[in-house]
Order: sequence, then structure tokens, then C-alpha cells
Amino acid sequence: MPFAENDGVALYYEAAGSGPTVAFLNEVGYGAWLWGWQHAALAGPFEALVLDPRGTGRSDAPPGPYAVETLADDLDAVLREHGARRAHLVGAGLGAMVALDYARRYGRAGSLVLLGTALDGGSVDAEALDAMGGRGPESLSPCLSPDFVERQREVVEGIRSWRETDDAGPDARAAQAAAMRAFECDAPYEVTIPALVLHGADDPVVPPAAGLTLAEALPRGRFETLPGRHLAFVEASRPANDAVVGFLESLERPR
Repeated sequence: MPFAENDGVALYYEAAGSGPTVAFLNEVGYGAWLWGWQHAALAGPFEALVLDPRGTGRSDAPPGPYAVETLADDLDAVLREHGARRAHLVGAGLGAMVALDYARRYGRAGSLVLLGTALDGGSVDAEALDAMGGRGPESLSPCLSPDFVERQREVVEGIRSWRETDDAGPDARAAQAAAMRAFECDAPYEVTIPALVLHGADDPVVPPAAGLTLAEALPRGRFETLPGRHLAFVEASRPANDAVVGFLESLERPR
């Protein structure tokens, strides 16, 4: 099993497919199951790399506090260990903040796809974020619309099962959530690579207006909404995948 190490912390990752590397970065507490819908669409024309951030899945869970900057350093350790000289970064929530910080401080990022995130943690609804950390049916309420839950009961049951085995434990999740709330991207003008900002139209965790502000602050940012809540890229996986694949293919197309 492939592991990288940063400052004594072992970080699990795996990759599938061939072509340009696309690294997926998780939302607070969630395991790599989060990317099942996008992974299937990208692994093939791209190399899809998923990793367990510290505190999650098979990676080590050191005591907090965590910081977005540390998680970005972890990502660099994974990409270096894997031998990826360049990678497109796809992140959700906290993972998108990690992608932003990484792109500002490292030269390895080729582009960004930022899902349900903001320039700073002050834009995150703390109550909704805390609710996501539970294990009952209400924990998915900020993430998935009632209509989706009703129509896709087998999918929702699968998510609940995956969360039990793959998600971060309570202490590590709290450390990740604190990192998200403390984040502030004070120099978005320095992130000059292409960026696609996707946001659920009914996201109660990070308001769509915060996503629009983010896109407008990035020199090469573009904003699009998806139907659904915080995990709109799960609810509306087909249009989300069309947007992501189209964006990445436009960057890799020979000029």
C-alpha cells in the first residue's frame, strides 16, 4: 500500500488510470468515498489520485490542532512520493481551501476545481458544519437535498456505511473543522492558474455568494452552480462531471 510521510505522519494514497494527474482533496471528516462519482469519470483519460488526509482512513491521526497549511504540506509530500511533477487539484470544502493554499505556495498545481468553499472560514456556517459530523440521518441534511435522499435511498445507505469505516474519528474531525474555520486566503490574486468554482445552489454550509466572491477574486476564476446542497457534486454528479472533465480537457488539449 502506498504511503507518503510528512513530519513523521504517514499518509495513505492510491492512484488509478493514466494521463495527467488529478488529486482529490476531501471535505472535513469525509473519507475518499466522497470522490466515487468523480473518480469513475476521470480515471482513464486522467490519473485519479485520492488520499486520506491526516486523521482520516488509513493515514495517521496525530493530535490537533491541524492547519490548512499543514494539510497542504501533506499533499506535497504525497505528490512528491508519487512522482507527480504536476497535478490538477479537485477539492471540496476544506479540501478546496487546501488546494488554494497549495497553489499559492507550491509550483506543482496545474489548475483548481473548488467545490463548496470560500476564501475564509468565517463564511462557513459552524452549526451546519458541526451537524455534518454526526452519524444519524440528520448529518446528511446539510449535504443532500430531501428529494435526492428519497429517490436515491440505496446510495444514501451506501454513504452511511462508507462513513462508518472510512471517515475521520471525532477528535481528528474536530481538528480538521477547526482548520477550516481558521483559514483565510488573504492573497487570492497570487493564485493565477485556471480555477473552476462549483457550488450547490442550496448549500447551507457555505453560501453560494461566498463561492461567487471566491471566483471573482481569482484572476482566472470561473463560477458555476449545480442543483443541490453542499455535496451537489454527488447529487448532480452528471452535470458536475461534465463541468469538471470539460474544464480539465480544455487545459490539456494540444494548442
